[in-house]
Amino acid sequence: MRLFRLLRILWVTQRFGLDEFVLGHERVRLLRWAVRVTLFWRRLDRPRGERLRLALESLGPIFVKFGQMLSTRRDLIPADIADELARLQDRVPPFPSAGAEAVLRRAYGRPATEVFAEFDPAPVASASVAQVHRARLKTGEACAVKILRPGIRKVIDHDLELLMAGAFLVETLWSDGKRLKPREVVREFAKHLDDELDLIREAANCSQLRRNFERSPLLAVPEVYWDYCTPEVMVMQWMDGTPISRVEELKRRGVDLKRLARAGVEIFFTQVFRDGFFHADMHPGNILVEDSGRYVALDFGIMGTLNDTDKNYLAQNFLAFFRRDYKRVADAHLEAGWVPPETRADEFEAAIRAVCEPVFDRPLKEIAFGRVLLRLFQTSRRFGMEIQPQLVMLQKTLINIEGLGRDLDPDLDLWATAKPFLERWMSEQVGWRGWLERLKQEAPHWGMVIPQLPRLAHQALRGDHLARVEAGMELMLREQRLRNRWLMAIAALLFALLVAQMTR
Repeated sequence: MRLFRLLRILWVTQRFGLDEFVLGHERVRLLRWAVRVTLFWRRLDRPRGERLRLALESLGPIFVKFGQMLSTRRDLIPADIADELARLQDRVPPFPSAGAEAVLRRAYGRPATEVFAEFDPAPVASASVAQVHRARLKTGEACAVKILRPGIRKVIDHDLELLMAGAFLVETLWSDGKRLKPREVVREFAKHLDDELDLIREAANCSQLRRNFERSPLLAVPEVYWDYCTPEVMVMQWMDGTPISRVEELKRRGVDLKRLARAGVEIFFTQVFRDGFFHADMHPGNILVEDSGRYVALDFGIMGTLNDTDKNYLAQNFLAFFRRDYKRVADAHLEAGWVPPETRADEFEAAIRAVCEPVFDRPLKEIAFGRVLLRLFQTSRRFGMEIQPQLVMLQKTLINIEGLGRDLDPDLDLWATAKPFLERWMSEQVGWRGWLERLKQEAPHWGMVIPQLPRLAHQALRGDHLARVEAGMELMLREQRLRNRWLMAIAALLFALLVAQMTR
């Protein structure tokens, strides 16, 4: 099985001319010449990025998902390849209904017809590792049933082994291989896939995001029906809405697209800076819009997290960008340790200014964040900055937000929309609001400690008194032992004198 899979990959590789990615090094010059002679009939009239995209599509869902992830690593791959891979859509043919019902029987120990009041065997959506069916619980609630593809774990394990072998070849034979770190990319991809293959984890992500946006007028998140969830099956509330990619349908339904675009920016910054927990797979297939204009989030397999330190430095950087305070940007990078301490802040400031200044005061339709990020990555490498792993998914999400905003409102001023939110957030962190919030967080702890203070103080004083008493007794004992030794010595001396007197 693995041999046939490898042969198919090799055939697709030569069909789309991907050998140029691994035969670019001088040490395999003869092999490159032999391949060109052998495949003299092959005509490669398409750009390399397009050929790579088509090859990944033909190899199946795991390779498609790998291409999607790779498209976000603009710090590692050339811009032309990243732009082309970003066109990959997370839409793959569904697996047969019999396979879905077999998974459900294995998960519940009985047929789907005995678990649900209604179950539609025809899937309503299909993705790389799972597909979704519509159903109804016996209590009456409409629900979405997400089911892992049968045997997907084995397929993924085999394909990951082959991807790692291919990455090793690229790193060894391609002139840019070591700089692009292909094996590191495959390991990162494997980690994300492992998270997506556990639907209990995804259900927990969904539940957390729902709590974060409970009663929010901006974002709706489905409820998880935990009694029906297993590692292979996730059951959640059915959500109605219009796919965000169907802009004309949204207009027909009377949705205010400009307001929708601004709400998208606010949702993103709320997730990142208020919660430190954000949806990191915000492509159009995962977002619906209710007729009221509220977003609906779907598919929670890939989520990003940030700690308080990350949030603080990110907020400082964003605000400094919006205020064009490039010195503060450079200082924040140095303080965070994101660039070597010997970096000259003035040179780093000038380089950042050269990247960012041209994009200010322009509508979103005239700004390509992908290219801006690429230039920032190039600048970062020049100053020895290492890409922060915890920010990779944030960069990917920013690019997705750019695409959504461009479709909804090309004139959206991202800076003006985000700046008030960030200023308010910073005020809440370092101003009197932040002080009150931290006091509120510490109140339960102090509520338990304060009533105990008299007892604790008494114990401390009593302990100090006992320590002094013990120290005094020890001193007395030492003095007594010393006096006893002196008395013994004097007695011995007197006894010796007495004996001497008697012998005369």
